[in-house]
Amino acid sequence: MPICIECGHPVKTLWTKYSGAGDQSSGHNIRLTVCRNCGRFCDKYVEYDFVVLFIDLVLIKPQVYRHLLHNTLMRDGDRFDPSIIRLGVLLLLFDVYLTWERIEKQTIPTIFPGGGNLGNLAQRPIVVQYLFFLILCTFSTLAFHLSIRFLTCSPYSPLNALGLPRHARPNSVSTALLLSSYTKLFPILMVIWKYDVPAAARPLGWAVVANNIEALRILLDCKYYTACVLAIAGAASRWLAGRFVLITAGLGDVDSISESSVAADGKALWALLMLARDWAGRLAVG
Repeated sequence: MPICIECGHPVKTLWTKYSGAGDQSSGHNIRLTVCRNCGRFCDKYVEYDFVVLFIDLVLIKPQVYRHLLHNTLMRDGDRFDPSIIRLGVLLLLFDVYLTWERIEKQTIPTIFPGGGNLGNLAQRPIVVQYLFFLILCTFSTLAFHLSIRFLTCSPYSPLNALGLPRHARPNSVSTALLLSSYTKLFPILMVIWKYDVPAAARPLGWAVVANNIEALRILLDCKYYTACVLAIAGAASRWLAGRFVLITAGLGDVDSISESSVAADGKALWALLMLARDWAGRLAVG
């Protein structure tokens, strides 16, 4: 059921279509519904194009997340929208490239007696290297999504005892996480502007975490600290899954913690929490 993007009140329809009110292709025969709860248009974004939506996503506006998560990308039977599936595949492929680039720049491609450095993998065919990083990122991403889906949708979730209502649509949780991870696509700018990938990992991680928290808060209608707990659990699961794959492949001594995407989200989240704590302390003193 659609909702008002301003106040979250459920509504029956987002617009009313009138016949014979002008050119059908011009959209002049469409009238937006006014919310009875707040008195504003229920969803102004139905008249906006993609550019405006993207700008408001960058600005982390709650209204655009409500529009996308509740009024646009919802499907009957909790099915994934095809565009979200394509976005997920694209994010995974970008994650493979970034993780590969970061780990290669952090390690020296030489073979040590223990065989634990990236040098052993670097001497493999390029297809084998790509498949390894694809498996690494796939397991990490699955762990991230499944852990948050369990905490939000499972009847056995420990957060149920803390007052978090059980969410009945687990695929919508993954949709929110994928949609809010769009900033991982920003390195496409490397096509025209070459920059240092490890140096860009931290601000990129900040943006991803901030959007993940906002998307979870809006979808679940929960407090910010609850969304932060979910993001921390997801980041921890992502890191553990990544370490498991590295250790299994004999690369346990590869330092994937420093800048790789396996832990970048967790580090950025911790930095955000420390910043919020400092701000709260200053406000309390003031």
